[in-house]
Amino acid sequence: MKLGIIGGSGLYDLPGLGNVSHSNVLTAWGAPSAALTRGELQGVELVFLPRHGSNHHLPPHLINYRANIAALAEAGVDAIIATAAVGGIEHEAGTGAIVIPTQVIDYTYGREHTYSDGTQPHPQHVDFSDPYAPRLREALLAAANDAGIAVRASGVYAATQGPRLESAAEIDRLERDGCTIVGMTGMPEAALARELGIDYANISLVVNPAAGRAKGEITMADIERELKLGMGRIRSVIAALAARMGRE
Repeated sequence: MKLGIIGGSGLYDLPGLGNVSHSNVLTAWGAPSAALTRGELQGVELVFLPRHGSNHHLPPHLINYRANIAALAEAGVDAIIATAAVGGIEHEAGTGAIVIPTQVIDYTYGREHTYSDGTQPHPQHVDFSDPYAPRLREALLAAANDAGIAVRASGVYAATQGPRLESAAEIDRLERDGCTIVGMTGMPEAALARELGIDYANISLVVNPAAGRAKGEITMADIERELKLGMGRIRSVIAALAARMGRE
């Protein structure tokens, strides 16, 4: 088993990796966000890629998602865990909560969202009923339990365009649509992994109440504080997942 990790905001490296190497790669769809970091964690081969680049210079709508997923596929990963920093819509997804979503709704636009770009003989129509691989989600939930980290075991991820945060009215709409959390990078990532046949799951850290749910303005200082407080728990879940995979 080779595990791919896509690091979102606040997760730019994985302490504890052994036998580390770095490689710049180029795919048919261009270069990924950064060099691939390869190593071993708890006896499991792992490939790490920071979604926004090593210096967080790429905004959500300018990430080359096709190159990122293709690079991980070419590196031979069997499964991808994608981390994300999100806003909490439902009361139960408050600041500091960790959510492992079951569904996604795509509100993005203008992104290169498929490998069926007209160069293949036939377009690929993948089943996306369950956007997050159920067995991989269950493994994440078990790993969180192993690590003693409380998580919300279900939810709907709303993928919005960014980079601006949403208006209060937009969040009201997302809530009516049944969304639990809101982020800017969950799509087309999940669909691209499905097209390449790679199991994919998301683990999200709620770093702020969504617009209209907070008292006052949402500030980057508040978000960065929550990232520092919460990403250590995300790392603990990933380490526990690697340990579980290593045992299995």
